[in-house]
Amino acid sequence: MAKSAAPAKAGHNEPPKIIIVKKIVGDGHGGHHGGAWKVAYADFVTAMMAFFLLMWLLGATDEKARKGIADYFAPTLIEFKQNSAGSNGLLGGSSLIDAENYPHAKGQTGTRALTVPVTATGGIEVGAGPDGAIRSAEETASQQRAFEALRAELTRRIKQDVQIRRLEKNVRYTPTRDGLQIDLIDDADFSMFASGTTALRPEAARLVDEIARSIRPLPNQATIRGHTDSMPYGDPLRMNNWMLSSGRAEATRRRLASGGIGDMRFDRIEGVADREPFVPEDSLDPRNRRVSITLLYRSGQRPRMAGGREPAPRAGTAPRQAATAPRISLPPRPAELSADDRPNARATRS
Repeated sequence: MAKSAAPAKAGHNEPPKIIIVKKIVGDGHGGHHGGAWKVAYADFVTAMMAFFLLMWLLGATDEKARKGIADYFAPTLIEFKQNSAGSNGLLGGSSLIDAENYPHAKGQTGTRALTVPVTATGGIEVGAGPDGAIRSAEETASQQRAFEALRAELTRRIKQDVQIRRLEKNVRYTPTRDGLQIDLIDDADFSMFASGTTALRPEAARLVDEIARSIRPLPNQATIRGHTDSMPYGDPLRMNNWMLSSGRAEATRRRLASGGIGDMRFDRIEGVADREPFVPEDSLDPRNRRVSITLLYRSGQRPRMAGGREPAPRAGTAPRQAATAPRISLPPRPAELSADDRPNARATRS
């Protein structure tokens, strides 16, 4: 409370009047505080709702669905480039000559940027042409129908031959990205080759002859790959599984050639020893010993004649002499050390 005296009137001898001014100060609890706390509370509730929504999405969706949701909110670079050629929507904040989208050229014509792998190769045998590696859907379907017909024909031939009828279970057909793979697989009761050698057994030779008769009408090239088990040799410098697998692949090629398959039909002959086991859990399993004959989807660009025979030599040139590979033949191992007949024997090849 404050007191003040009013000035006295001029010409009067009266005391000045006292005026009392009373100020009331509040205690600070009854005033208005504004709405700032409501904004903070709304932000907190929104954050909690988003958190629980995120928890629900993580628990109710799988990896594929979560990736789709993430891509919806964050488009990938590839999608961005495909949907923009100097602009995205109304330019999308990008310039017509932005290097990160399409490079500019005359008339602002955009061209797509392609990423080529460092290890990519090209050439006349790459692409969708008649000799390329890229096949159309129609051509692939036609090749697959031809392979199915080959499988049926070969199965019929094997069943009709009394001597090799029991080997039907040793022939396995597998479609691969390269073509149709025909595996001739050993088992505990049968081995295609004599123990430790590249000499085909009579039944196996007859089986390869039937394969040659079946694939002879087809124009496809073939690859042959030899496989062995992991039974080692006593002297790997003199003989080893690499030599044995490649020798058996070459022996199979020679048998196919004697059945009418021309030299130009063979694309690759190789041996991989025990590096690609049929039964990875047991490297000594007899089924790991096998020969794989793969008919490729695409025949190469080298000239061929009907039946896979080589073209006649040009005038004035001598025909090329066929190279004869040395035959790898070792004496049979003793019965107690036989890996081909006794796959569980833990002995080295002699």
